[in-house]
Amino acid sequence: MDKAWMHIKDRLQSNEYAEGVRQFLSMAQAHTPASNHIRCPCRRCRNRAFHSIHTIEDHLFIMGIDPTYTEWIFHGEDDPFLDATFSDEEEDDASAYSDYINDVDEMLDDIRHGSFLDNSYRNDGNANPHEQPSTSTTPTNLNFEELVADARHPLYPSCDKFSKLSFIVKLLHIKSIAGWTMKSFDMVLKLLQVAFPDALFPDSYNDARRLQRGLGFSYKKIHVCPNDCALFWSENASLNACPKCNASRWIEETSKQRRIPQKVLRYFPLKLRLQRLFMSKKTAKAMRWHVEARVDDPTCMRHPADSKVWKDFDHKHERFSQDPRNVRLALASDGFNPFNNMSKPYSIWPVLLVPYNLPPWSCMKDPYTMLSLLIPGPKSPGNDIDVFLRPLMGS
Repeated sequence: MDKAWMHIKDRLQSNEYAEGVRQFLSMAQAHTPASNHIRCPCRRCRNRAFHSIHTIEDHLFIMGIDPTYTEWIFHGEDDPFLDATFSDEEEDDASAYSDYINDVDEMLDDIRHGSFLDNSYRNDGNANPHEQPSTSTTPTNLNFEELVADARHPLYPSCDKFSKLSFIVKLLHIKSIAGWTMKSFDMVLKLLQVAFPDALFPDSYNDARRLQRGLGFSYKKIHVCPNDCALFWSENASLNACPKCNASRWIEETSKQRRIPQKVLRYFPLKLRLQRLFMSKKTAKAMRWHVEARVDDPTCMRHPADSKVWKDFDHKHERFSQDPRNVRLALASDGFNPFNNMSKPYSIWPVLLVPYNLPPWSCMKDPYTMLSLLIPGPKSPGNDIDVFLRPLMGS
């Protein structure tokens, strides 16, 4: 038996496949110098088991490599989705954030070519007529043509790496992840303007936000009954008192010219955020992973798409499940104290959405987690959380 196996192995090692196996193992071993065992990508193991290099070589010769393993992300080949992962170390965070920021250019490719941008976000008449418009909620006055022009215009003459729009988007992203204040952001802009007078920098943070709102990063304020009975939204938008408990919508001490609501829900429109997932070619392809690239293995559960609940849903809604672009979202919420002081009991509840279309190494990562609602405190919404979910369910 040993002689027969050695004869078969010698024959296999003489062809081009053997050379490819050796190159693959050399690359995999070069990226894991501290370990003698690596993931085995053969048809049987499918990167679930760790073996020695010699064992993996035998597996690849006998059973062949898993045909669905086209990007060797476990053996040294770069993965576009792993670039956006984050670790607990600050140095790793900086590197990961840098890689993720560089992907913004791909998101802006369609804008440069003038092929996609939903700029139809408008105030649908549900906003409070007495409230003064704020810079966070007003619809953008920047039209599509201006965005396209900014996406095509170089940051300064002869600049081929940044456009005006891409640089501002990346700068705003750095401000967000680094926790800059508005004042510090303005100071950086002033310094850049002095150092690079020919560059097209915005004059202030508010000027930069004008472009950001044009990309659909806005949110909407919805007033809430102080007892969490109802939202002053849709059919209740014009009311000044709760239709259930008759509680006042406004703080009584304020004047009629500038009324202040007792409680405000922040709603981040879902439609625009889902559209952004399809703006980049990479993420658009990844959003079809659960249909086009997932391996259906009944013996192993690697993804929520392998669960019985998912398959039962597909069976009940066949027309929906047949479209690979259908979007599956998971909803999660929990309360936290925003003041970092437990002596002041206050609980604010963010509602997060996770797109389960993405592969398992991406769907739970920060860049793809969407904040949809910010439910105010000071107490937990409890069973009244369904009141706050109305705008999200209606979208």
